[in-house]
Amino acid sequence: MTQDEVPAGRAAPAVARPGPLPLRVAAPAALAAGLALLAAFPPYGVWPLAPVGVALLAAAAHRRRIRAGAGLGFLTGVALFAPLLSWTNLHTGYLPWVLLSLLQAGYLALLGAATAWVSPLADRWRATWPALTGVLWVGQEALRDRTPFGGFPWGRLAFSQDDSPLLRLAGLGGAPLVTFAVALTGGLLLGAAWCWWDGRGRRWAPVAGLAAAAVAVPAAALGVPVAAAGPGVAVTVAIVQGNVPRLGLDFNAQRQAVLNNHVEATIELAAAVTAGRQRQPDLVVWPENSSDIDPLRDGTAGARISQAADAVRAPILVGVVLRGPGAGQVRNAGILWRPGTGPDLAQLYTKRHPVPFAEYVPMRELARMVSSQVDRVRADFVPGSEPGVLHTGAAVLGDVICFEVAYDEVVRDTVTGGAQLLVVQTNNATFDVAEARQQLAMVRLRAVEHGRPALMASTVGVSGFVAPDGRVSDATGFNTRAVVVRQVRLADGRTLATRVGLWPEVALAALAVTALAGAAVLRRRHRAGG
Repeated sequence: MTQDEVPAGRAAPAVARPGPLPLRVAAPAALAAGLALLAAFPPYGVWPLAPVGVALLAAAAHRRRIRAGAGLGFLTGVALFAPLLSWTNLHTGYLPWVLLSLLQAGYLALLGAATAWVSPLADRWRATWPALTGVLWVGQEALRDRTPFGGFPWGRLAFSQDDSPLLRLAGLGGAPLVTFAVALTGGLLLGAAWCWWDGRGRRWAPVAGLAAAAVAVPAAALGVPVAAAGPGVAVTVAIVQGNVPRLGLDFNAQRQAVLNNHVEATIELAAAVTAGRQRQPDLVVWPENSSDIDPLRDGTAGARISQAADAVRAPILVGVVLRGPGAGQVRNAGILWRPGTGPDLAQLYTKRHPVPFAEYVPMRELARMVSSQVDRVRADFVPGSEPGVLHTGAAVLGDVICFEVAYDEVVRDTVTGGAQLLVVQTNNATFDVAEARQQLAMVRLRAVEHGRPALMASTVGVSGFVAPDGRVSDATGFNTRAVVVRQVRLADGRTLATRVGLWPEVALAALAVTALAGAAVLRRRHRAGG
């Protein structure tokens, strides 16, 4: 019996094996891995390519030296993140985009090194190889989502699956479980391909079996139930996408014009309601930065918002920039503005996770050497401390602002706090439609994860509603003015993912650490035996 014929789960005897893929094959495979992963994300959305990308990187790094695995992982990371994050260079110059892309690629370099490190474990117990691939991806994302400066979760495998059956798994274990399933599927594809490679094409039965298992994972996910619009209270919600005078970092140079756009669009909605062409909304949602003039301190701005709320006869959730609480400080916030009475200071959410180098500048002197654009952030945004649970009277909202939708616990905290409808206020005026669609994919995952209706309200698009099963309705165009009104049914229950919270990620990341430790033990034994 050859080593390749050892039954699954049993330790294989130490015999000679074919080596790693030749570098002339491995390097193009690593590059193709990044491009396949890129194509899985919006705006391309070819979600089956995500497992293919996982498999290609794992194949390239398998049985290589640690540094070579890291180099191949870095190559994959550059091919993925440089184009995926190209929207960050639209108005800030190339250097910040390059540095961010290289930083993110560094985490895939760690993944490539880890993949190479656990190769003896995968070779000894072949049945564990797909799961090893899965837990290493989750561990890498857990690290990348938190470091440095609170992390940058953009590009998680889970966020590429908004049209995939695997999205349904979000209701069981959130984004980490979806990522694990994608990488597990890739590991099964890898196992099939490597079985063929080791057997030099002579053993088709196990190859076919592993390939069939890879297909079975997303097929099985179709059987996972997702929440649908239930018997909850129906409320009518309007999203106002007022648009901005011009795209770019100076979009708010005409702050009064941006505010006026949202006021005028809301007054037009009120006229349509009066004429019977539109339903009377119970709530109106304006996006992030719809009033960069502090309406609590500027009487004219406050009067304009009150004019809109009084006209539409419904509370408006307004995205505002508030000065204070201290000198030289500002807050990115959502505040409920009621008709007749104005701002409801008890229903105020301050963004908990400001974006480094965009809303506050760590190491400002060093950052200025990279880009003078950091000085546009004259005052650092201070973070809030409470989840965005806002009571409108008609509904309890779970408000998160812009990139916060990418962070698991920021969204979950609103649901455990009682939110019946998830609201993402965002401003995409400094980016492009690709970034907006990537963000909408995150909203879709959150809706399924927590079994909640959700919406995204953007200054320029894309705005729209998302059902608890992830379906999008009334999505707007980009860089246009639009008002969409829809009746949604509120939800109060909790999915398994909401109940278990962080624990699936903790468990999967702990298994990744265990795999790395196990590989260290196995390598030590091999050295001692050699």
